[in-house]
Amino acid sequence: MNEYNVIIRPLITEQGMHFANVKNAYSFEVNKKANKVQIRHAIERLYNVKVTDVRTANVKGKPRRRGRSFGRTPDWKKAVVVLHPDYRIDLF
Repeated sequence: MNEYNVIIRPLITEQGMHFANVKNAYSFEVNKKANKVQIRHAIERLYNVKVTDVRTANVKGKPRRRGRSFGRTPDWKKAVVVLHPDYRIDLF
């Protein structure tokens, strides 16, 4: 799995912006099969930064309904990446 398949998209939320400014931590949606080592290497190669910590969480899909039919949004994996204090990602 190459780095373009590991990182799906950055998560730009209000809480994510706060963590980026205060704790230098950035959140991403990642491939469900990716592990912490693969996520670390993908972020370091794509953004040219030094990663100090990676935290992951499996996010369960929420129930939704359209009319009488019920369904669920898909499950996905979230990664919070903490960078070395000298580095920043300008995307956020």
